[in-house]
Amino acid sequence: MTSTLPSQHAAFLERLVDNVRQDDRFEALLAGGSMVHGGFDELSDLDLVPVVRDDAYAQVTTQKRAVAERFGDLLAAFTGEHVGEPRLLICLYGPELLHVDLKFVVRSDLTQLVERPVVLWARNAAAIEAILDSAAIVWPERSPDWFEERAWIWLHYGATKLQRGELFEAMGMIAFFREQVLGPMLNRRLGHPQRGVRKIEQIGGAVDQLCAVVADHSKEGVTSALRNAVCLYVELRSDKPPAVCTRGMPELLMPFLRRD
Repeated sequence: MTSTLPSQHAAFLERLVDNVRQDDRFEALLAGGSMVHGGFDELSDLDLVPVVRDDAYAQVTTQKRAVAERFGDLLAAFTGEHVGEPRLLICLYGPELLHVDLKFVVRSDLTQLVERPVVLWARNAAAIEAILDSAAIVWPERSPDWFEERAWIWLHYGATKLQRGELFEAMGMIAFFREQVLGPMLNRRLGHPQRGVRKIEQIGGAVDQLCAVVADHSKEGVTSALRNAVCLYVELRSDKPPAVCTRGMPELLMPFLRRD
């Protein structure tokens, strides 16, 4: 596997595998992300899953940063509570910069996954492969009702910031809406996993639609982007309508966007 990777990534993985092989607290090292889905290149992150023995897990997780420092020249790191994943340590290595995500798990965590990782190394490869072969692989797709319950509140929030002249805040909400709602729904339209706007440029037609939902720092630009976000959401909603559409929307919101 590493022989097909860019030299920087391959060299890092070779050092990491040598390190965990010599540490009996580790049972395996798995990889996900682009190494699973394809498109891996010299700019890719490494999404790695060290599998830790049950009886050593508490020790390893309290020493995540120290463990990560053994893998290379660690410049910075923080844990993933902001994405609901405290097991994750997000790392930047140098001096040639490399982003590495390390999610420390135990064997029982491998029974339910969002993707089928590849095994880079394992003390008992057959056992790990068997667990992965029988795992439930389910991407966390959001339902039509999930989108509908949130969309109008988020859009209204952006509209209120526009009316106050808080244009950067409104622009931030528009970007958030693209990531959390429009990107996933565009992916859904083509039967792809709902991966936000990652690699959305590869989806035919999506770029033009999303470019219309990009605002510049002007009242006119923010107003146009919000209106286009409303229209695109309503269009995409029709692919898989929610059980109940929000009463009064978009009719109540659109005049609000036309206020001077």
